[in-house]
Amino acid sequence: MPAAEESFGMNSVVDNICRLPPDVLKDACQHVLTYLQGQSSGVDSAEISHRFQRAGVTLDHEALQSIIRFLLLTFRSGGKNKLPADELLSKLEEGSNKWSKASLQVLHVLWSEHGALVHAQQEAQSMLSIGQLVDVQWKLGMAVSSDTCRSLNSPYVCLLLKITESSGQIRQRSFEMTIPQFQNFHQQLKEMAAIMETV
Repeated sequence: MPAAEESFGMNSVVDNICRLPPDVLKDACQHVLTYLQGQSSGVDSAEISHRFQRAGVTLDHEALQSIIRFLLLTFRSGGKNKLPADELLSKLEEGSNKWSKASLQVLHVLWSEHGALVHAQQEAQSMLSIGQLVDVQWKLGMAVSSDTCRSLNSPYVCLLLKITESSGQIRQRSFEMTIPQFQNFHQQLKEMAAIMETV
């Protein structure tokens, strides 16, 4: 997207945010912050839309979604970079000159209260975001030629792991083991399974 179009899109979202009464903006931000702090499973845009309508704010679906995406991106980025409230607002003002003082004040107060919690939740998620094993395939093979191996005609096990990463993408990882390495691996898996049954 060219810079002019990107700037126009940003200004359009900021215009819509600034049209919101402070209490309605605060409510929408709290929905997003609750999710980013791990206290809800997602941001319910239908609920936010109903609250906007009750407050007399009419926005089309795409404008509402743009506001929610903007708030998610802003708060997620602020948490990731551990930005204090003043710095977060400076970045917002650099991105658009359309901000109203009332909207910035709401964002400042909420980020001052919740920014550290969002950062802590993101830290915890990054530490826990290990891949989930989806599938394991294996095959037994025999080494018959090699540039580096002297002992040919020795069996090996090739493992193919399918792992779902935290981004949702499935990756494949493969590696080879000698028979003694595979037997050791198998023993470790049995020990882990036994320990997990006691938990």
